[in-house]
Amino acid sequence: MHIATGGATVAEDASHVGLEAKLAQLEELLAEAKTVPLSASIMLNRAEVDGLVGEIRAAVPEEVKQARWVVKERGDVLAQARADAEAIVQAAYDERDQLVQQTEVGRAARAEADRLLAEAKEEARLLRLEADDYVDSQLAKFEVLLHKTLSTVERGRENLRGRLGADALASAVGDEDDEG
Repeated sequence: MHIATGGATVAEDASHVGLEAKLAQLEELLAEAKTVPLSASIMLNRAEVDGLVGEIRAAVPEEVKQARWVVKERGDVLAQARADAEAIVQAAYDERDQLVQQTEVGRAARAEADRLLAEAKEEARLLRLEADDYVDSQLAKFEVLLHKTLSTVERGRENLRGRLGADALASAVGDEDDEG
């Protein structure tokens, strides 16, 4: 059993670029939003924000949508690998028993059965390692995407806080000018 662990597809890359573009649009919308007078709040067009959030949801890459599936698949792959390994081991035991019954080749049969058993155990170990590597690579891709998304959201929030602080400072300076 071999598990394909190739790189990202063109569609996945396009989906990631689409997500980044939508998040940039959201940051721009926040940056350009009008402030509510005498408040730290901003005014946004609900339909525009709802539409953009819907587009962001649609742009989430397939790896993010299937993260639970990947974890579940790992369990299924491991269970299948164990079942395959047990079947191989049982087949090796059965073959060894049949060969041992033939007295003239008993010694050769034991050696062959031991070799088959060792091969079966090694194949089972390799199947488990392949399954673990596949799941680890999928989770690593998911982790990188989540870090990028989190960084983008944090930058947007920092920009928003900076603008709100600047608005408050400008308002305070304007109040001093009116008094003076």
